[in-house]
Amino acid sequence: MKVVAAYLLAVLGGNASPSAEDVKGILSSVGADCDEERIELLLSQVSGKDITELIAAGREKLASVPAGGGAVAVSAPTGAGGGAAPAAAESKKEEKVEDKEESDDDMGFGLFD
Repeated sequence: MKVVAAYLLAVLGGNASPSAEDVKGILSSVGADCDEERIELLLSQVSGKDITELIAAGREKLASVPAGGGAVAVSAPTGAGGGAAPAAAESKKEEKVEDKEESDDDMGFGLFD
């Protein structure tokens, strides 16, 4: 990843076709180790290609990758008070949970007794 980042920094700096030495120079300027095999692999894969087209193609591929987590259905309130009832119900549930926790302390002993 750092090799790709160094390559992109060189391109952003105005070098349309960075060489292995350019990438090594960027990596060494920040004290990062550079693996020559990875640099050569990257340069062989991007040689003769426009970087903006490569980024656009990568974005299309990433759009189909799941971003993790389950899908959450969220509905928007449809009226003046449409969102208030679910919020009130949630707060009542939270109050009930808190009451149960407080009732545990009434058993005659506490955590630090």
